[in-house]
Amino acid sequence: MTVDIDAKTEVLVEALPYIQEYEGKTLVIKYGGAAMVNQELREDFGRDVALLKRIGIDVVIVHGGGKEITAIAEKLGVPSRFVNGQRYTNAEMMDVVQMVLAGKTNKDVVAVINRFAGMSVGLCGIDADLLKVIKYSREKSDLGFVGEITEVNTAYIRLLLEQRILPVIAPIGVDGEGHPHNINADMAAASIAGAISAEKLVYLSDVPGVIVNGSLIPTLDQDEAGRLIDEGVVGEGMIPKIQSAFVALDEGVGKVHIIDGRVRHAILLEILTKDGIGTEIVHTGEVRAGARSS
Repeated sequence: MTVDIDAKTEVLVEALPYIQEYEGKTLVIKYGGAAMVNQELREDFGRDVALLKRIGIDVVIVHGGGKEITAIAEKLGVPSRFVNGQRYTNAEMMDVVQMVLAGKTNKDVVAVINRFAGMSVGLCGIDADLLKVIKYSREKSDLGFVGEITEVNTAYIRLLLEQRILPVIAPIGVDGEGHPHNINADMAAASIAGAISAEKLVYLSDVPGVIVNGSLIPTLDQDEAGRLIDEGVVGEGMIPKIQSAFVALDEGVGKVHIIDGRVRHAILLEILTKDGIGTEIVHTGEVRAGARSS
């Protein structure tokens, strides 16, 4: 096997300025899709996250698990129902959500990261009142025990990061009466990223990014992304991610990236290379003509 030393050296040299730029800053990753299911991709994710942590980047992970919830609910005889694409969560389904997300799914993510010495800990929003919520009431739809985040316990997250512990958070929150609520994982990631003033928020998805007329759009600012949604150019499945990206940007996050989690080492390629592999959504006016910003 021939090793291309020049190519490997070039990769390392290209990564250096990004390592220097992001050292000591915080990256929030929304983890879901194929990257959670495929074993090879799971191990890549654990290794990549541990590497980012080792080079001085603070990482917070918020994970989904919708497919696992549906599968376990079916085995338990609990019917799944969706309203406008969102899971209706009655008390019986909330028990399943809590069992799956805060239990097996959360600990599976922690285990794969810790296998590569990532020193992570699994949490859900109930722990230390990490995610306080009120009942979701947008779009005039009753979704049951589905919550909208009103407060994030940022002091607890920062305490963990200061101790070099990587939080892995299941998107379950608690209301004022102590009742658990299911939370959309994209919105949970956006709210957490905004609350802790993360430098970047990265969504791992099962698509290359924002596609317009068959082509990947490397960079979008908020105005352009909003226009594409209004004109119906962006597919329905991408709209919630873009809208949650707006929430994160409005709350102070530097940039939001939507990348293809089916690509091996997608996070490293997006964060530590000039061109990246997905779509970045930035504050209005930040798109530079003819070049992608770092």
